[in-house]
Amino acid sequence: MNQENQFQGRTIIDKEVSWDKTQVIMSKTNAFGIIEYANEIFIDVCGYEDYELMGQPHNIIRHPDMPKVIFKVLWENLKAGKNFHAVVKNLAKSGRYYWVITDFEIAKDENGVIVNYFGRRQSVPQEVVAMHIEPLYKKLLQIEGASGVEFSEKYLIGFLEEKKRSYVEYIKELILEHEKAQSKFSHSEEEEEDERGFFSRLFNK
Repeated sequence: MNQENQFQGRTIIDKEVSWDKTQVIMSKTNAFGIIEYANEIFIDVCGYEDYELMGQPHNIIRHPDMPKVIFKVLWENLKAGKNFHAVVKNLAKSGRYYWVITDFEIAKDENGVIVNYFGRRQSVPQEVVAMHIEPLYKKLLQIEGASGVEFSEKYLIGFLEEKKRSYVEYIKELILEHEKAQSKFSHSEEEEEDERGFFSRLFNK
């Protein structure tokens, strides 16, 4: 997608990180997105040592191919205390990429103030990314480059209105269609499974 060769001092390499996609990447940040914990698979996949990650903003792994509007919507939901399942392309220390879908638990203090975010990330089927996510994100990036985040958000809203889906519903539908095509999930199960149940199953919760 993005043709930049350098980003945040790293050479961008258009190759995927090789990792065990049965594993769940986990991290904990404070309310401002500063990393306080990363599990072993997070460290293995992103290529940073734990001491390099602690105290850093989570966007240390942000890939330049990611539209800003996706993070805008994600953070609006998290700050409102709502979980949000976003498909994200991350940038490893090596300059390679890896795609994940997010899941969050939000911790609050006794006054209801958010103090921590616990993030879980699972792999996304490559066919879903290539056929649906990358074309959409490329379009959003182009709009951001020409007209800014305000208009990429307007485009995203219009895109989802046409689909008659929220962003999360759209992502769920794409993954379910992929599972059905792979015969991993029956049609009757698909009809019965609600959004909460779907993402609980996806993240083995």
